[in-house]
Amino acid sequence: MDQDQKADPRLGRLPREPIDRFTRPLARFLRIETVSGAVLLIAAMVAFGLSNSAWADGFLAFWDTPIGLRAGSFQFQRPLRDWINDGLMTFFFFVVALELKRELVVGELREPRVAALSIAAAAGGMLAPAALYLMLQFGQPGEHGWGVVMATDTAFVIGCLALLGRNAPRRLRVFLLSLAVVDDIGAILVVAIGYSSGVGWVALAVGITGLAIVYGLRQLGIRNVLIYVLAGILIWLAIDASGIHPTVAGVALGLLTPTRGWVSDRRLRAILRRVLAYPPGNHWSGDTEDRKLLRSAGKATREALAPVERLELILHPWVAFGVMPLFALANAGVHVSLAGLANPVTLAVVIGFALGKPVGILAFAWLAVRSGVAVRPKALGWGVLAGGGMLAGIGFTMALFIAELAFKDELLEAAKLGILVASVISAAGGLSLLAWLGHIGRRRAAIASAADAGQHEIMLPRAL
Repeated sequence: MDQDQKADPRLGRLPREPIDRFTRPLARFLRIETVSGAVLLIAAMVAFGLSNSAWADGFLAFWDTPIGLRAGSFQFQRPLRDWINDGLMTFFFFVVALELKRELVVGELREPRVAALSIAAAAGGMLAPAALYLMLQFGQPGEHGWGVVMATDTAFVIGCLALLGRNAPRRLRVFLLSLAVVDDIGAILVVAIGYSSGVGWVALAVGITGLAIVYGLRQLGIRNVLIYVLAGILIWLAIDASGIHPTVAGVALGLLTPTRGWVSDRRLRAILRRVLAYPPGNHWSGDTEDRKLLRSAGKATREALAPVERLELILHPWVAFGVMPLFALANAGVHVSLAGLANPVTLAVVIGFALGKPVGILAFAWLAVRSGVAVRPKALGWGVLAGGGMLAGIGFTMALFIAELAFKDELLEAAKLGILVASVISAAGGLSLLAWLGHIGRRRAAIASAADAGQHEIMLPRAL
């Protein structure tokens, strides 16, 4: 450390601007994952309230407003709701794919036996609800909606865990996050396989060729973001034209994103040492070697972070606080009636989520541990797993998304109502069980601590 930095430690940090008084606290606020769950809940409540008010017709009609291009006989238009579900949700799936790849390379899913517990539980949490739903709807008009009950809403689940505070073990949070990642894979496959229309092979071939070109550009070392954005738009259009749901384009592009930074830590340190070797003074202006080195240091600092992490940091706030609440506003509007609560599709969705999710998660997790395929951490008791399984029955965002693909009109309204009811039941049941288990755990710890203190007092005279 040079003499100037010793005299003023602030020289070792970036300079502050007046706007930082607002942006820095806001950035810390956005980093709290639970906030996105709260924003999503508010958006859902607004949509639910408006759809059951005097403004219901206007509110619901707004999302059906056609938007797009029209020139003579050519037209490329969709309702606003479809642009949100097909277009903006592509960013949601892109971020999900980034998270998945990061978890597979450096996260919880990298360790086989640790990941096996989450994978097995997620598989049970998808298969059991779908099986229950099909049992109740086999041969009925709502049979095609089996995929609705398979997904878990990560934002709401993490928000519920935040409400529990110390009653929610840290290990449960890690387990549910890993489970949600695997669950998202299942939801993506469900959308791609179960809810895509007839495939147009020529358009699909164009989309796959576009993905191959993106991979080639990555291998050549091209890092211009604009090029990848334009390629992504063309790939989205091709996959959309093929009949496969266009959000699959976001998944594919996310999985192609590199997990390693272009500049290694060793090279970054060497470049920064060269910059620090310059004596103090105003020599960073003009077309000089000094300025070129400074620009090189800035680029190296940016490129030292892996593209997966950099894109996730950039896009996650926009998806969590923009795309998902907008999706909730457009899709969570459902009119409540006693007849709707008695609809067979509504009951099947509620039973699939509220009963099928916890039963499937517990059963498959137990089988994985019993067979030796997976290992269960000591802090993750079976009661805690049961509470987490109940919370996993909150399937709001992805469930609504799949319901829009599976149903129309009355069946869609019934499925939406079932999703909302099941989410409330699952949240209340999971929170209650985990809060009770946390209370019991603290009581046992207090009793054990008091017993240890008493034993110490009894043994103290002997020690003396």
